[in-house]
Amino acid sequence: MSLAEKLCLSAAALFFITGLLTGVWKYACMARSPRAAAPRYVDIAHRSSLMYSFAALLLAWLTRYSVYPDWLNTLAAASALSFFALAIGTYIIHGILRDTSNQLRKPHRLGTASLPGWLVHGFMVALIVAEIGGSLILSAGALTGIWNL
Repeated sequence: MSLAEKLCLSAAALFFITGLLTGVWKYACMARSPRAAAPRYVDIAHRSSLMYSFAALLLAWLTRYSVYPDWLNTLAAASALSFFALAIGTYIIHGILRDTSNQLRKPHRLGTASLPGWLVHGFMVALIVAEIGGSLILSAGALTGIWNL
């Protein structure tokens, strides 16, 4: 098994367990809420963890069939997985702090502090490049291998 596959499968397991644990957190919030609703970012943390766990499994399969060298597959997978993890972490932090219902709304809040817009938008650009770029590399490598291009 390649390093890229190991990273993807390890991330899938971690994200899945995180999804299950945030599901318990979500349920506890709903059980205590008069509206039977969890805070927005508790819900987002739960759902995104589960979705990213399956995305990591897909990346593992793509790395298995990729014709690209292991170093490139590892770099691509690590880039995408790192930002999946950072996104989940951000959602969990906002869920704990209950500081916003929209992390992109100005002013950008983190607890009682305000974050500069360039930092938030710079992070989003880096996330887009890493997640899409890494996924494109792995997809291109796998499709090339599958279709013998």
